Amino acid sequence: MPKQVRKPFKACTKCKLLVPHEVVVCPSCGSSSFTEAWSGMVVIVNVERSQLAKALGIVKPGRYALKLGT
Repeated sequence: MPKQVRKPFKACTKCKLLVPHEVVVCPSCGSSSFTEAWSGMVVIVNVERSQLAKALGIVKPGRYALKLGT
């Protein structure tokens, strides 16, 4: 049976920002609801110039999960 590897980040369930496990409040939206069940990652550096940020509704730079759930 393969060993489960813990992901280096957890995702905010409200805005999908990826944060370290020790964070208790999302620095982007203020939520305290997180999940380790996420997949895909996108890094947004410049929200004003990013078409992907616009399409995903991202308004702050950062590392975001593309999908929440299993």
